[in-house]
Amino acid sequence: MNRLEMLDALVAAARAAGADAADAVLAASTSLSVARRLGVIEHLERAEGFDLGLRVFVGQRQAIVSSTDPDRASFAALAERAVAMARAVPEDRFAGLPERVPVPARELDLDDPAEPTAEDLLARAAAAEEAALATAGVTNSNGAEAGFNRSRIAIFSSNGFAGEYARSSHSVSVSALAGEGTGMERDYDHSVAVHLAELEDAATLGRRAGERAVRRLNPTRPASRKLSVVYDPRVSASLLGHLVGALNGTAIGRGTSFLRDKMGQQVLATGLTLRDDPLRVRGLRSRPFDGEGMPGEARALVQDGILQSWVLDWRSARQLGLVSTGHASRGISSPPSPAATNLWLEPGQVSPAALMADLDEGFYVTEMMGSSINGITGDYSRGASGFMIRRGELAEPVSGVTIAGNLKEMFLHMAAADDLRFRRGTDAPTLRVDGMTLAGA
Repeated sequence: MNRLEMLDALVAAARAAGADAADAVLAASTSLSVARRLGVIEHLERAEGFDLGLRVFVGQRQAIVSSTDPDRASFAALAERAVAMARAVPEDRFAGLPERVPVPARELDLDDPAEPTAEDLLARAAAAEEAALATAGVTNSNGAEAGFNRSRIAIFSSNGFAGEYARSSHSVSVSALAGEGTGMERDYDHSVAVHLAELEDAATLGRRAGERAVRRLNPTRPASRKLSVVYDPRVSASLLGHLVGALNGTAIGRGTSFLRDKMGQQVLATGLTLRDDPLRVRGLRSRPFDGEGMPGEARALVQDGILQSWVLDWRSARQLGLVSTGHASRGISSPPSPAATNLWLEPGQVSPAALMADLDEGFYVTEMMGSSINGITGDYSRGASGFMIRRGELAEPVSGVTIAGNLKEMFLHMAAADDLRFRRGTDAPTLRVDGMTLAGA
C-alpha cells in the first residue's frame, strides 16, 4: 500500500465511524547527523520516523488523533477514537475542510537525490572546525556539526484532495572561541540548503566563525542613549518574524495584533516590500501545498510600505470573512494554523556601508538574545551584542546591552541595504532603524 492509499483507507475508516468529513496526513523522515569537537566525534546518529495524523469533523466539532502504526488493521479503532473525541468537544463554527478542492502546484525541485554518507558529513564538519581553529586568535572550539534529512509528506482529504511530496536538506554549522579565561568570546556560522550544490563551503564557514569570534574580544558596555541601530543580516530577519507574527490571521481574529486595524495602511517605510512565496524553486520553506492542501501563491504581504494581506489558513479566513491565502502549517497531532513560508524583505538601493555612512554614532547588532515583545502594543526590547558605529565605520565591540523601541514606529523608520541573500527561509538585508533606545551601563 503506498502512502496515499494508506491515507485514503484511514479517511474511509473515519467516515465509516461516523465522521462527516476528515483528512489525514503522513510524515516519514530519515536523517543522519554528526558532531565533532577538537577532532573527536561526539555524535553520530541515523534516525527514521513515521507518523500518521487523522482529523475528523462531526458537524462543527473536530478532533485529532495520531499514530505511528502503519497497519491498516489499526485504522478502524483509531478512527472510532477520533470520532468519539469529536462528539465530546464544543462546536467551532469556523472549523472545516477547505471550501474548494485545491489543485496541486508545480514541481519545486525540493528533493536532492544525493544522500551523503556518515564519512561525507564527518569530513564536512572537520573542514569547518579545522578552518576555525586555524584562524589567528581562535583558542578553542565549541565544535562543528553536519547533517542531512529527507522528509516525505502526504495529505488525503474527504473533499477530494490528495497530494504528496518529498524534501531534503543539507546543513553544516561551526562555533569558535577566541581569547582566554573570562575574556573568551564565541561566534558561529552555519549554512542549510535543499540541494548539496547550494550549501556553503564548510571551510569558509569555519574561517568566518573564527574571524567573528576574534573581532568580539574585549567588548565594552556603552552608556544608555538614543541612537540608530543597524541590524546585520544574521539578525535582521528577526524583525520580519515580529512583523509577520502581527499579520497572522489567528492574532487578527483574536484582536491581539498591533496591526489588527492597519489593512490598506502604511506599516513599513515607503519603498519597502515584504514578500512570501511558497512556490520558490529549491526554497528552504517551499511546498507544493500547505497543511490543508492549498497551493498558495507568491504575494506581497506589504507593498511599498502598504499592508496588502494577512497570513491565513481556512479557519482564520472564515473568522475574518475572507479566504485562505494558502498558509496553513500543520503538525501530525495539531490542527492547521497560519504560518509564513519563504519570507523576505526586498533589498534597498544602497550598500551596507552607505546605509550607515552618515552615522556619527550608532550600534551595529550581530547577535540577539532574550525577547520581550508585546504583540498587542508592539513594544520591543531585546538583549544584543555587536559593534559601535563611529563616523560611519564599525568600531569597538559591544556586549551586555538592550535595544528597545516600538515595532509600529520601528517599521516606519526602517531602511534597507542591497545585500539580501536567501539563507534561512526568512531573510532580510542589512536594516537600519533610527530613533531606538540603547540601554547599557
